[in-house]
Amino acid sequence: MSLVPGGRVIEPGSALKFLTGDWRSFRPVYDDKKCSHCMLCWMYCPDETILVKDGKMNGIMMTHCKGCGLCAKHCPKKAITMIQE
Repeated sequence: MSLVPGGRVIEPGSALKFLTGDWRSFRPVYDDKKCSHCMLCWMYCPDETILVKDGKMNGIMMTHCKGCGLCAKHCPKKAITMIQE
């Protein structure tokens, strides 16, 4: 789905239709061996891109991640690092 001029929201709940991951210049890399599943990444992610299964971090939805780095900044185990695209 293409973006609406001016970035207007014309349909409620339509965020999943827009693949905004192309906007980023940095992307998160997740190391499951370091992860303690504290879910701080999930709490701080403004775009709800942290995938959760059975109460545990299960990856990152890259099609919607804008690369803000908040998940990496708040990860106490440094299980998420940001690399330049």
